[in-house]
Amino acid sequence: MKKGFGKVVLNPQEQREVKILSKSVLKHFQAIQDPRVERTRHHSLVAILTIAILAVLSGSDGFIAIETYGKAKQSWLEKFLDIPYGIPSHDTFGRVLGSIEPQVLQESFLGMTI
Repeated sequence: MKKGFGKVVLNPQEQREVKILSKSVLKHFQAIQDPRVERTRHHSLVAILTIAILAVLSGSDGFIAIETYGKAKQSWLEKFLDIPYGIPSHDTFGRVLGSIEPQVLQESFLGMTI
């Protein structure tokens, strides 16, 4: 990834990754209603869900592990996620994911294709 005049330039592999993630994870989870009060939203719901899903697929088994994964992959995640406040804390992952209706999350998963 290179920055030229403020614009991020992705290599072909990064372009493919962004395209795949945009068509699958980002698309299917953007319709989920954010349960948080607007003034408390520092991290987007799509970013939280995407990081959590990718972390779990990579073997993370709890909220601390999800946060650790996010921090380890932050430069890669920034290529396709808007995370101006960095990676959410494990407490944020737990609070937000715990407040989403399981049925809504399941429906989004069932509609997802990769």
